[in-house]
Amino acid sequence: MRSHDRTAVRKRRKWLALVCLAGTAVLLPAGAMAKDTRTCTPGTTLRLSAPESSQGSLLLIEVKSANPLVEVQGDWDGRSVPFWREVASEAQRKGLVGVDLEKEPGEYELRVTGQMARGGKISCSARVRVRKGRFATEKLQVGKQFVEPSPEQIKRADEERQKLRDIFGRVTPERLWDGKFRIPLDGVTTGSNFGRRRILNGNPGSPHGGVDLPGATGTPVHAAQGGRVMLAEELFFAGNTVVVDHGLGIYTFYGHLSEIDAKVGDDLETGTVLGKVGATGRVTGPHLHWGLTVGRARVNPLQLVTLLGNSSEKAARQKSSKPRTN
Repeated sequence: MRSHDRTAVRKRRKWLALVCLAGTAVLLPAGAMAKDTRTCTPGTTLRLSAPESSQGSLLLIEVKSANPLVEVQGDWDGRSVPFWREVASEAQRKGLVGVDLEKEPGEYELRVTGQMARGGKISCSARVRVRKGRFATEKLQVGKQFVEPSPEQIKRADEERQKLRDIFGRVTPERLWDGKFRIPLDGVTTGSNFGRRRILNGNPGSPHGGVDLPGATGTPVHAAQGGRVMLAEELFFAGNTVVVDHGLGIYTFYGHLSEIDAKVGDDLETGTVLGKVGATGRVTGPHLHWGLTVGRARVNPLQLVTLLGNSSEKAARQKSSKPRTN
């Protein structure tokens, strides 16, 4: 074979190899982990659900060791990241990092440390890039009191905002959920408006910190997973609201309910009815505002279902269950 023919064959083989690699990458599942072990101690691996993130998103972290682990903790930009143990493996831990809806874009360091059962220590770190989120802007007409509230209403809203901050700032050290998370309305598979920048009656408003799930007034609202009710009351902006603590700094928020069927202190199972869809508070029509806070960061709750799965079968069995009171 002549020299230029052999060169042409090599080029074609190289091109075909690149095509095959690209095809393999396309075939990887959406939730495939992006492995990063560049700075881990020997025998330890650190995997992230994505190599980079964006404002309002979640990252699932997985740490594996060659030996059983007794303790693992993480730090994300100065905030603690709790980890939980998978039942099947004493050498594996998982954690969630919440990238706040308004977090400044840039690169942030994730550090993970831990203790092995035999006395050794593990350590991993990774640089994670945060991109600016792509959020739409919408214009809404709402009641004048929600855009130009009275001094009394401003005082009430500020007190309620601080109350929520205090709740989200507490981290229950144990995991209160068991299994996979679900969307709180039966038959609903997606939501809208997360992160939207809103113009209310011509005035700029705060970003929309949850997803709007479609539902008629009176539609049952179910707990996304097991947990404990931390708030169940009417709020100025969110109307009738329930907040559920799932442990390890994970909270779900259910707003604009027509009625509340849970009370503070109730221990819940997946699918427990918390209330019914309504149009209370600052709304333009009936729907469920579903929010998620992880480590005090406001993130898209639909990603929790994507990363930790949807337990529709289990939820269907439990959808009529009632709260258990301590």
